[in-house]
Amino acid sequence: MRVDIKNDQTSESLFVEIHCRDITDEVSKLERYIKRYKAYIPATKDGEVLNVALNAILYIESVDKKTFIYTENKVLMTDKRLYELEDLLDKRDFFRCSKSTIIHLDKVVKLKPEITRNILATLTNGENIVVSRRYAGELKQLLGIGG
Repeated sequence: MRVDIKNDQTSESLFVEIHCRDITDEVSKLERYIKRYKAYIPATKDGEVLNVALNAILYIESVDKKTFIYTENKVLMTDKRLYELEDLLDKRDFFRCSKSTIIHLDKVVKLKPEITRNILATLTNGENIVVSRRYAGELKQLLGIGG
């Protein structure tokens, strides 16, 4: 892949163009990444309202009717319910892995099947998230791995 940046003084705004022979999964993923580059979810930490970039999210969890967003080094709270966030997020990048958790698939570095038919997903920060057996088959299908 070649990347060219052109400085255009006449341009009013940032413009990204992708040139490719075929629209592959990699090209589609790059397009989604660019489109969500500035996308965020408002959340709070210590009384401050912060905008959490979608690319910074490791996973989102609902505990005792509260929704938490986990990043590499922060835990924030959002007013949105898990189902609202699930509708907002791209299904190819974020996956509902249990009743109470959504994981960012780009942040998964390892999947390990367990004897209980659950899957243990290891994230970039080393944290393990359980993909319940109810969602395991769908995850395997989404990732194109054997059953």
